[in-house]
Amino acid sequence: MIIPVYSKIMEEFTRRPVNVFQVLTAFFMKNDYYAVYISLAASVLYSLIGIIFIHFFFERTSAPEILYIAIFTISLAFEAIRLILPLYCIYIFSLFYVNVVFRVLLFARFFSVFSLFAAGLYAAGLEMQKTRNVIFVMIIAAMVITLWVPIDGSNWDTSLNIVNSYTSMFAWVELAAFLTTMISFFIAANIRDSKEYFNVAIGVMLALVGRGFLINVDNWIGFVPGILLLSIGTGFLCSKLHKIHLWL
Repeated sequence: MIIPVYSKIMEEFTRRPVNVFQVLTAFFMKNDYYAVYISLAASVLYSLIGIIFIHFFFERTSAPEILYIAIFTISLAFEAIRLILPLYCIYIFSLFYVNVVFRVLLFARFFSVFSLFAAGLYAAGLEMQKTRNVIFVMIIAAMVITLWVPIDGSNWDTSLNIVNSYTSMFAWVELAAFLTTMISFFIAANIRDSKEYFNVAIGVMLALVGRGFLINVDNWIGFVPGILLLSIGTGFLCSKLHKIHLWL
């Protein structure tokens, strides 16, 4: 039902994404909605396999970092709701629903980035008893960003992402959270005198870079390194966290 409309979409919507991940691939390959479609399916599959993996790998582990890694993993499943855009082309329903869906997606994206940030804070020594407060702050922060940003459901690019004037600001917020998360794990490695936390930081970096390629690029060159880096990074950081907490 959705795929046959792609040829029509490719003719009407030609604006390509503007982000560092797209720049790295756009010169080598033109946009392909089938690649975007497979990327969305891969995001859902990654979430499903990832959460099952985390559940069995850390079934008897109560470390708060694992909770936030799980939140990050589950959040990728929300990328599938971007399919509302081709559905909109088929059924021509109110843009109100498109706007609402993309606010949900925006919330999931920021909540996932903040969750890795929180995982870094816990690794660096934040008290476990503050978990509820941290999650509450994360929810409020993500909601403020989500509700404050104006969204125009009729303006989207070839990666099936809504285009708005705050895209660069979002990129800076994610970059700041990324750098802070990395620094937190490096601090944890120093405080706890554990090389494994340094390896966790590398895993987080790989996972976030892979996520960036997977959700922001509109061609096959973006999809392949995206799903590989995301999967390898998540598996690597989980294995190192498991090794850390195995001896606690």
